[in-house]
Amino acid sequence: MKGNVFDIQRYSIHDGKGIRTVIFLKGCPLRCKWCANPESWGEKPELFYIKSRCIHCKTCVKVCKNGEVQEKNGEIIVDHRKCTGDLQWTQACPTGAMCVKGHCMTGDEVLKEIRKDKVFYQYSDGGVTFSGGEPLLQVDFLTEVLKTCKEEGMNTTVETSGAVPWESFEKVMPYVDLFLFDVKTMDEEIHKQYIGTSNRRILENLKNLAQAGGNIMVRTPMIPGVNNRQEDIRKIMKYLKNCKICKYNVLPFHQYGSGKYESIGREYSMKEVIPEQEERIKKIYDLIEQEGFEREF
Repeated sequence: MKGNVFDIQRYSIHDGKGIRTVIFLKGCPLRCKWCANPESWGEKPELFYIKSRCIHCKTCVKVCKNGEVQEKNGEIIVDHRKCTGDLQWTQACPTGAMCVKGHCMTGDEVLKEIRKDKVFYQYSDGGVTFSGGEPLLQVDFLTEVLKTCKEEGMNTTVETSGAVPWESFEKVMPYVDLFLFDVKTMDEEIHKQYIGTSNRRILENLKNLAQAGGNIMVRTPMIPGVNNRQEDIRKIMKYLKNCKICKYNVLPFHQYGSGKYESIGREYSMKEVIPEQEERIKKIYDLIEQEGFEREF
């Protein structure tokens, strides 16, 4: 069985306990306006143009298949709407400015990459984390790899938006040590406005997962003007208490992934949003701890 992987990140310390290898799977049902990995949205491989690497050799103009790359007034222009076929021509780019996000890999190929880091897991209480996108969109592939990881004694974590059928959670649950579950807001209309869909399935899945005994840490990307008021956080914590979930944290807004939007031909709409000051973030952390939640994995 094959899956579509768009990145493998090693030595991560923010996506579960210890030192971790993070496998990023393509495809996501949500369209969060602040998303740091917009190249994860589509399920198929897509062209990614890193302008800062370009040396204007024009190789891409000569070898592209559908006229998706042209030169105009000394600039390389990419028409991502034409990038619908074979993108192997990007391998001719000498600097990697033209590359592809998303590669088909077998379960064995992914496991081979994971095993390279096993020594770090042993000494740090680490393991492997599957992220995205939404990794549960590739649930059969994910289950296959997770099962082998557990058979080999590895700690496993799955990051999820929760916006998938409940049956997907049922398939992976026996092989997952920790779910990192995103809850953006309790307000359904705000959720539709900034994320593109209702939050009903997400909240229902979270409740079901807790009732089924899943080990869950809920995380909220805290976005100024969207969900950063104490009132917003309190509403989420109230729901978590009703679900008997005791691990919760917020992830402060950042713009680290903003440059990726231009690389895939999309517009980033959060340019004017100013990240929170550290003092305000600390107040939210204090509030979470005062309410009795654990903020650590």
